[in-house]
Amino acid sequence: QVQLVESGGGLVQAGGSLRLSCAASGSISSINSMGWYRRTPGSERNLVAHIKSDGVTYYADSVKGRFTISRDNAKDTVYLQMNSLKPEDTDVYYCNYRDNTYDSWGQGTQVTVSS
Repeated sequence: QVQLVESGGGLVQAGGSLRLSCAASGSISSINSMGWYRRTPGSERNLVAHIKSDGVTYYADSVKGRFTISRDNAKDTVYLQMNSLKPEDTDVYYCNYRDNTYDSWGQGTQVTVSS
């Protein structure tokens, strides 16, 4: 199994920044994808960004130019730097780890952007 521990959520004013971290542990494969999703209660979980173990990244259109995903393979940790935050970025953010065997989720961290 793969366990994920998230940190870094909180309350910030519009235009501000936050950095989310997600540390993976357990049966980590050298070939994997880690990413961030977000969900408002009652809605579906939507992809924000993900990064493969070879460094290839993908961003949702809504966050391009504002969010940056990165990873430290030595620490099995993925980061999401969120700049120029908007009230519509308010959500619960979930870390995801995926390889050929596992599809694991973190517990979620709340990000609230006030106007």
